Amino acid sequence: MQLNEHDAKTLFEESGLPIPKGLLLMPDDFSSTRRLELTSRLVGIPSPWMLKAQVLSGGRGKQGGILTLDSLEELPGVAQRLFQLVLGEQKVSLLRIEQRAEIAKEYYLSLTLHRAWQCPVLTIGRRGGVDVERIGAEDPENLLVQKLNPLAGLADHHIRTAFFHLGLEHDAAKAHWPGFQTLVRNLWNCFTRNGLLLAEINPLVLTRDDRWLVLDGKAEVDDNQADLRPELRRYDRDIYFSEQECRAKQAGLSYHRFGGRVGLMVNGAGLAMATMDLLSFSGLEPANFLDLGGGAGQKAMDAAMAILLDDPQVDAVLINLFGGILSCEKVAAALKQALEGRPPIKPVVVRLSGHGAQDGCALLADVPGDTLHVTDDLGQALAVLRKFVSSRVRDGGKSSVVLHEAGRGGQTQGLSENVIGSPRNGLPASRHFDLNAASRILVQGLTGREGQRHAALMRDYGGNVVAGVTPFKGGERVLDVPVYSSVAAATSRHQIDVSIIFVPAAMAADAILEAAQAGVPWIVCITEGIPQMSMLRVLTQLKDSKSKLIGPNTPGLIVPGEIKIGIMPGHIFHPGPVAVLSRSGTLTYEAVNRLSAAGIGQSVCIGVGGDPYVGMGLTPCAELVVADPRTEAVLILGEIGGRAEEETAEHLRDMGWDGPILAFIAGRTAPEGKRLGHAGAILEAGEGGIQAKLDRLQAAGVTLCVGLDEIAQLTGAALGR
Repeated sequence: MQLNEHDAKTLFEESGLPIPKGLLLMPDDFSSTRRLELTSRLVGIPSPWMLKAQVLSGGRGKQGGILTLDSLEELPGVAQRLFQLVLGEQKVSLLRIEQRAEIAKEYYLSLTLHRAWQCPVLTIGRRGGVDVERIGAEDPENLLVQKLNPLAGLADHHIRTAFFHLGLEHDAAKAHWPGFQTLVRNLWNCFTRNGLLLAEINPLVLTRDDRWLVLDGKAEVDDNQADLRPELRRYDRDIYFSEQECRAKQAGLSYHRFGGRVGLMVNGAGLAMATMDLLSFSGLEPANFLDLGGGAGQKAMDAAMAILLDDPQVDAVLINLFGGILSCEKVAAALKQALEGRPPIKPVVVRLSGHGAQDGCALLADVPGDTLHVTDDLGQALAVLRKFVSSRVRDGGKSSVVLHEAGRGGQTQGLSENVIGSPRNGLPASRHFDLNAASRILVQGLTGREGQRHAALMRDYGGNVVAGVTPFKGGERVLDVPVYSSVAAATSRHQIDVSIIFVPAAMAADAILEAAQAGVPWIVCITEGIPQMSMLRVLTQLKDSKSKLIGPNTPGLIVPGEIKIGIMPGHIFHPGPVAVLSRSGTLTYEAVNRLSAAGIGQSVCIGVGGDPYVGMGLTPCAELVVADPRTEAVLILGEIGGRAEEETAEHLRDMGWDGPILAFIAGRTAPEGKRLGHAGAILEAGEGGIQAKLDRLQAAGVTLCVGLDEIAQLTGAALGR
């Protein structure tokens, strides 16, 4: 949740940071009936003033979004000019008026969470202002970046190091040190207390009367933290979003608008991105990205259909659902009720596959009219869409990558005999994956609805569920399984090999640490919505632990035919030679279903988790699965962003794995994401984007699967089938 400058400064001021006196102004404040009220409100803010457009995009000053005022008489005319501006595709609807500062020197200061480093970072610059990124390119020593320990936090030596980097003269340094120390400490408190992902001050200024002053600021709140602390939602302003985006937020949907003509509804972000790519590469540009997530209640479905069908940009709608734990029948029932017995007003193509697909298709068969088209095949769904939407071939699709590399050398005719026969040259001795049908499972949160449901499903698959934990429920039995009030109590009575966590986000981080403290070897955290800083603190504490953490926000893991620990639909998995590692649940189901349909089974499948900070991650999981003698090939299901996929492939090659590695990267056609302000631009410089990821994967001899249809085809070819 991004905050505009005014709201960021309000948050900073609540934490004791020095902020110029200012007011938030709206167009109604300049009406004739409120002119006198506005004048009285400005009494406490001495002129001259700065009048600043409040948008979520950067570069306001360079686009005329910040103007000076010397008198009250100028205010209505200058405000009117600003209200007519469109900055970064956002119409200016809010202004901040504040006292103009007499600036002696401008600096740069920020706190942010760094994904690759897995820690908070404190950045200080000797020079700040609108050109701080350009300054950094010209003067690499301008910025000093310090890593902070998530547990120990900001120490005095971090503040001293930052302060002396500014290069103030001796007398000035002595005079300004106390104020700087207090300011940075208060910024850290604001950052941690409010669950911020970014707290940026640019510029931080010294005024001519020797005061520190936060002249401009940006902040971004972790949405997971805002869900746990609803009072933070007061900064979530609907004026920055379209009507469709507001409706989606209210219904709990993830929605982004693009420029195409096909409305898109999918369950799961990974599958949504993969479908978006498929549409784009097929010349059917998506109009949006709408993710139902893990649920499809009637409220969500009603809102989703209204958003898609009411959008004049949308010519036709594709609903692509893979039923895993979410039943296609349930979604179909919600869709049918949303249509209220009438045919959709635009062509709607529904592809249902997986759990409940047959019953879902049957439910929709009697929807009247000829605008609803139901199929279980994605290729057929695209063919139907082409009847209603003109296609345009997109450049840079399949031609941008080599489609049929196989093995390290990039052969196109299958693998050499020695690669197929002995894929572990140089690797440690073979070892079966740690978990199997005999492994003993503990369920944290067993007495809850989800805990009970999935414990039963895991047991039906063959899992040995021996105990559950729910505080204050010790002595009860659920599913004929004993319940304990703590993990320590459970482990004192039972040998536990793996614990699976089904507890709310507010308690999940502590539940992970409780299991680790009790010495549980494997921990699988299904819970989503854990604040990022909380997970960083967990991961820091687990560094010396013998416990292996999968997740959070994971569908779990499965050794087909032996054990399922999670929420994966077990019926689509079959024993075989391919290890699947994934960052997305529904994308895993889609890919595995295609592999199994082609007669290609799986050795181990692990959902590492979709959050920015997870336990083992792709690389450690890859080390375990390639050591399993059943694994002959590795399939990585990844997403844009980060470097985990390419680093995993490179690591496997470096450790001696000569077997096939395949990768499917979802989200290739997504527009470049918005940066978090200058801090994001500075710390993410040199990432290279999607093409750099693809280039590194290919350099490691990875077979790149562009389309979903190619996953089974290329995997079979890599295995010599």
